[in-house]
Amino acid sequence: MFRILKVLKWREWVYAALSVGFIVLQVWLDLTMPDYMSSITQLAVSGTGNMGAIWRDGGLMLACALGSALSSVAVGFFAARIAAALSFCLRAQIFDRVESFSMEEINRFSTASLITRTTNDITQVQMVVSMGLQVVIKAPILAVWAIVKITSTNWQWSAVTAAAVVLMVALMLFILLAVFPKFRKVQKLTDNLNAVTRENLTGVRIVRAYNAEEYQEKKFADANLELTKTQLFTSRAMAVLSPVMTMLMSGLTLAIYWIGATLIDALPTGAERAALFGQMAAFSGYAMQVVAAFMMLAIIFIILPRAMVSVRRIREVLETEPTIVDGALTALPEGSPVGTVEFRHVSFRYPDASNDVLHDVSFKAEKGQTVALIGSTGSGKSTVVNLIPRFYDATEGEVLVDGVNVKEYALSALHDRIGYVSQRAVMFSGTVESNVAYGEKKGLTFTEEKVKEAVRIAQGQDFVEKKEDGYQAFVSQGGTNFSGGQKQRLSIARAVCREPEIFLFDDSFSALDYKTDKQLRQALKRELAGATSVIVAQRIGTIRDADLIVVLEEGKVVGKGTHDELMQNCEVYREIAYSQLSEEELNGQREVTAHE
Repeated sequence: MFRILKVLKWREWVYAALSVGFIVLQVWLDLTMPDYMSSITQLAVSGTGNMGAIWRDGGLMLACALGSALSSVAVGFFAARIAAALSFCLRAQIFDRVESFSMEEINRFSTASLITRTTNDITQVQMVVSMGLQVVIKAPILAVWAIVKITSTNWQWSAVTAAAVVLMVALMLFILLAVFPKFRKVQKLTDNLNAVTRENLTGVRIVRAYNAEEYQEKKFADANLELTKTQLFTSRAMAVLSPVMTMLMSGLTLAIYWIGATLIDALPTGAERAALFGQMAAFSGYAMQVVAAFMMLAIIFIILPRAMVSVRRIREVLETEPTIVDGALTALPEGSPVGTVEFRHVSFRYPDASNDVLHDVSFKAEKGQTVALIGSTGSGKSTVVNLIPRFYDATEGEVLVDGVNVKEYALSALHDRIGYVSQRAVMFSGTVESNVAYGEKKGLTFTEEKVKEAVRIAQGQDFVEKKEDGYQAFVSQGGTNFSGGQKQRLSIARAVCREPEIFLFDDSFSALDYKTDKQLRQALKRELAGATSVIVAQRIGTIRDADLIVVLEEGKVVGKGTHDELMQNCEVYREIAYSQLSEEELNGQREVTAHE
């Protein structure tokens, strides 16, 4: 807990110091009230009839109560400010750290878990700081101060109070040891419930298309039931605290008055009895303050275990060092090649995997060339593309961009050279223009004209300009108000708008019809002739005109060359080609048409 408090700024530490001051004032006022109660009791029992003194002590007692209430309000105000600032800083730090994660770290935590850690876990910490600052600081001060005052009175009363305190501490330690492991499980089950919910919402169309509502409901019900059972166990265990504490408080009060009555009955004179009666009233007040202090600690024991689990989960994210580390290179030396991509004996293995996904992959794309990657599903095509922008780092060998190992680049400088179009078209909530003019690039301004030109090249002008608001048309989260082909064209326009020297197309034409696919490739070749393209594709028609085609099979290069060369000397490529096109189409005797 103390480690994450380091994120607080000096202003929050000033608030904390002020809170401590107000807490000490509140405790002093709370412990002064029993003294006035003792004085009033003695005056009333003695029968002196000094109403002026009674009114004076009563007024001072009320003033103490008012001062204590105002101090409590001040402490609550400062605690809320500190808790809000802490949660704000933690959310920002977790978001920034996750932004620096490679795919390896994101997969290790899982998306659902990272969402829970950024929301639910931080809320738990905020709640314990807001309540705990008032209780954790006040309870020890109140308990120690009250015990010091108690020890100066009758030993029998002190012994009874000590016995009650020992019972309370034993109960809280027992519950803490029994419940703490369950709180850790609660957070993991919350991750699981979040994952199931997210999966269901993301795939809602498939769920309905396959009439799988009942299956998803059962899956959610199982996750929900397991979480509910665990929470019920922790809640029931914690629910024992309150009635037991109340019983102990009532029993302590009864014991104090029973002992007091016995002691008073043994005294010979009325004056001594009045004095002891006043002491008993004061001691009862002090004893209740001691019990109240431990009641406060009981509240913390209810929320602290889960918060400590949350703190541990937050620290796991903040203390995880990204495996992809920024290089130092921000600009290329004079005379360096531009627009080249080269793989030199590259092998890659996913973390904790036993076998390589890629093995000894080598090829080079010169400036302005189009290099295509083709192969069966799972052959490693997308993995090759993901190594270029350093979503992962090669296990062996080198990946070079413009003749420089990608590990030497600052990530921002590397990404400025690349226009990346992912396998799954990703749209962000906003407008068409904000999605196309997405991100930043040093020295480049995304003007309205540049956005329109990029959309035109990506063959999206017709459907964008037909919308009522044109380029300001609303895009929902995930682009659900656009078709798959439209989203792919907008994703390509986003890459074009960056004016990169290297394009990476990870199966980015799959949702386009053959006519649009052909027009788009012709426009890219015509308008962006100087740019290098690396294309992952399943269609022979998409890649047959590429300058170099790399054929992958089980992570290995089994063929390299042009379409005609591969048809002559690569069996794997021929099998793919003949599975899609007829022999006449492959020989170019008539216009290429797919037989899917």
